[in-house]
This record gives sequence, C-alpha cells and structure tokens, in this order.
Amino acid sequence: MPVRGSRGGTYLDQQTLVAAGAPAPGSFEGNGRGSHLLGGQRAAAVSTVSTVVFIGGVIALFVFAPGAAAVRHTFFNPQQMKQAFLGDPSKGLYSVGKGLILNIEMFLIAEVLILFFALVIAVLRQLRNPVLFPFRMLAVVYTDVFRGVPLIIVIYGIGFGAPALYIRGVSTQSDFVYGIVALVLSYSAYVAEVYRAGINSVHQSQVAAARSLGLSQWKSLRFVVLPQAVRTVIPPLLNDFISLQKDTALVSTLGAVIEANRAAQIDSSTLFVYSSYTVAALLFLCLTIPLARFTDRLIARDVSRRMAGGATVR
Repeated sequence: MPVRGSRGGTYLDQQTLVAAGAPAPGSFEGNGRGSHLLGGQRAAAVSTVSTVVFIGGVIALFVFAPGAAAVRHTFFNPQQMKQAFLGDPSKGLYSVGKGLILNIEMFLIAEVLILFFALVIAVLRQLRNPVLFPFRMLAVVYTDVFRGVPLIIVIYGIGFGAPALYIRGVSTQSDFVYGIVALVLSYSAYVAEVYRAGINSVHQSQVAAARSLGLSQWKSLRFVVLPQAVRTVIPPLLNDFISLQKDTALVSTLGAVIEANRAAQIDSSTLFVYSSYTVAALLFLCLTIPLARFTDRLIARDVSRRMAGGATVR
C-alpha cells in the first residue's frame, strides 16, 4: 500500500515493489528480464573477443619471434616428442609415459600414508592430557621442522643418509622407498595443519553436547569432531595432493628412480633437445587439471551448502 512520506509525497513499501517485479533492495539486477539477458549476452561477447585477442597475441608472439623456429625445434619437435613418450631402448632412451606410471604409484602410496600419519599428528596436538604432553610437544616440533625444511633437502637427507647408516632393513631399501618416505615426512606436516584447522573449526558446543551425552573426550573427538572436520578440509586436502603429484618428480634427484622427469632428463641429454620435458609437462597437466577442476567443484558445492544452511537457519 502507498505510504506517505515526510514531505507529503507517497512511495510504495518494499513488499509491493518486489511483488510488482522490481528488483529486491540491495540487489544489482536490472529492471526486467530483457535487460538481464542483454547484459549477459554482452558480457559473453566481450569475454569471447578478449580471449581471442589474447590467445592470438600469444600465438603471434610465438610464431613471429626471431628465435621462434629454434624454440619450436627444441621444445615442440613432434618426432622427438613421440619418441620421448614411447621410448627407444635401442638408443638408450626411456619412455616418459611409462615413467609417469611410477609417479602415479608414488603419489598413491604416499597419499594414503600422509592421510593417516597427518591425522595422528593433528590429533596429538589437540590432546590436553598432561600424560601425553611429550607426544604433543614432539608433534609440534615435527610439524615446525618439516614445514620449514625444503622438500628437496628432505629427499637428499633420506635418500643419501639412510643408506649410510648401515642399519639392516633401513639402509637396504630402494630409492623408490626413500622417495616415498621423504614425501610422507614433508607433506604430513602440512596436511596435519590442515586437519588441525578443520578440528578447530568445529564449535565447542558440539563437544559440550557430546560430553553431556556421556561420551568421553576420545569418543567425542572420534564420533563428533573428526567427521565434521574431515568433511570441511577435503577441498584444501585435494589442493595439497595436486602439489604432491607434481613433487613426485623431485624423487628423480636420487638418480635410480626412472620416473617421468628423470626419463625426460635422460632423453634430453642424449638428443640435445628438450621436447621430452614438454611431454612430461603435458602428462602432468593431464593429471593435475582434472583434479583441480574437481576441487573447484567441491568448493563450490560446499559454499552452496553453507549458504543454504545459513538461509534455513535465518
């Protein structure tokens, strides 16, 4: 209904305006569906043109640069790329494609171990029992040390230090095992902090409600806190594992592990071209990009779920 203003004029209340088709207060919508569609079409056209111009400029720079021919021959030689992907044992060339399988094996084994070990570290840091203080302090020191030391140094320390100890069962392992151990030790420190952030995000009222029902501190953590915390930290965990997939290439510094990066290095030093590195990069992209898009989808779904929950609560 019309409401009279202080200066004698009249205006409509908000409910009447919204019912009549006007945009809601505070929104950026246009006055009608037509203007919204036109705005969307115009934005799509502008984005398409800008994308075409940008890609065209990059291609032109790559094609018409003074050293473009030399770069194409060195990094994008089709024959050498095919040979690097398939390998040629008669010429001493390793297959980058087969080497990638070794990267995937290291990634999968390390991922399972990291998920378990990091969760143990995060739980130890949350326990407040005085008897467990030494373990909590050890978890803090471990996290600080391995988050501060670069991964490549950890790989060198484990890969070259463990064999020098001459301990039975420890010094006789393969470089493949030493590489996985180094990845687990380094990444568990980061993932433990992700877990701990998820645990701390669970409101204390949840713990209080569980304790009021008679659950012990351990059962409250296991059945109430951890399920909510793990669901919250899945997207950042996936981001860490994208980095883990790439960092498996650093294990090649131990020498005996012929994974994708090491195979590309051998091929390039034999043929004096770097097309094998291009093949390795493309193969890693085929692994990481789908996982990155899957992570974005999980994050968007989590945001939608939280917004729907907040709207329900209000």
